[in-house]
Amino acid sequence: MTRRRLSHLAGLVLAAGLAGLSACSSGPEKPKPTPLEALKPQIAGRQVWTQSLGSVDFPLRIAASASAVIVASSDGRVVALSADNGRELWRGDANGKLSAGVGSDGRYASVVTTGNELVVLDTGKPLWRARLTTRVVTPPLVAGERVFVLGVDRSVQAFDVLDGRKLWIQQRPGDPLTLLQPGVLLPWKDTLVVGQGPRLAGLDPLRGAVRWETTVASPRGANEVERLADLVGPAARVGDAVCVRGFQAAVGCVNAERGALGWAKNTGGTNGVAADEQLVFAADASDRITAWKREGGEVAWTSERMLHRGLSSPLVVGPTLVFGDYEGQLHFLDRSNGQPLLRLPTDGKPIVGAPVKVGTTVVAVTQRGTVFAFRPE
Repeated sequence: MTRRRLSHLAGLVLAAGLAGLSACSSGPEKPKPTPLEALKPQIAGRQVWTQSLGSVDFPLRIAASASAVIVASSDGRVVALSADNGRELWRGDANGKLSAGVGSDGRYASVVTTGNELVVLDTGKPLWRARLTTRVVTPPLVAGERVFVLGVDRSVQAFDVLDGRKLWIQQRPGDPLTLLQPGVLLPWKDTLVVGQGPRLAGLDPLRGAVRWETTVASPRGANEVERLADLVGPAARVGDAVCVRGFQAAVGCVNAERGALGWAKNTGGTNGVAADEQLVFAADASDRITAWKREGGEVAWTSERMLHRGLSSPLVVGPTLVFGDYEGQLHFLDRSNGQPLLRLPTDGKPIVGAPVKVGTTVVAVTQRGTVFAFRPE
């Protein structure tokens, strides 16, 4: 087992003990990152603003509204910034270290603390908090005047966004081992789409009843760790399709109208995917980037230019594909063939989560907690 693969063991919740796991800590040295080749920019782009947030050592997901981004630091600060110029719109505090966030509909923002408290803010002002019975690392979803929470035990809960009243809970049978990594939780029309283990399920957001479910990834391997195939976020929603990654197992797309699997391809990797009308994009555990045709799943192209560079989850911005890396570089690639077009630096620390796009602005956050906004042209 490689050192890179072992690093993911820190992201596992052991519901049943695995004796001798620590004995696997020795192994081959981590492969050296591929040096970046000299690049003459093929497109223009510039940094337009930056803000200091505070260190980020939890799986932050940037929440985006029509004109703002909502971000959070590990110590519980939650801040809304104008995507246009970085001006602070409001600031709040969860009063505790964070394990998950941020979910927002533009007004209400939700995070979860390491003490298993769900916290909801109304334009920065604390509105309510509720004690959860399970650990949470997936950012809550705020939609339709409800807050939806996905636990590491694969349970899903719904709360009233105004008063914190619990509306329903949908519980899956327990598994001996689950993944401590953000999962899939997103809206699609009037359906709540969630990842529960290797399955993608469509739930009734009003009552929590299961409308459909389909298996995307088939567990493989000789032991429980290697057979983990939980769906990990972020997922990509394009038309009627929701495309997802199964942890170290597969990438696939599901028709969310019918709950039918369109296609799934066996491939390693631990981060989420991005997609547009034609292609689905992801990097595997070695940071080999692959683009699959969205309709049938055939490979359109692959690139090994950034092997072992600790790539983030991707973002599609028009004709470009954007990845962050472990040195804080933001890479803009040609989405049609993976050729590098532009490279923009941040503060030298790893990019956390996936960059997001708001209007013409691309926003990324580093592990140091610096928020960077760029405009490719």
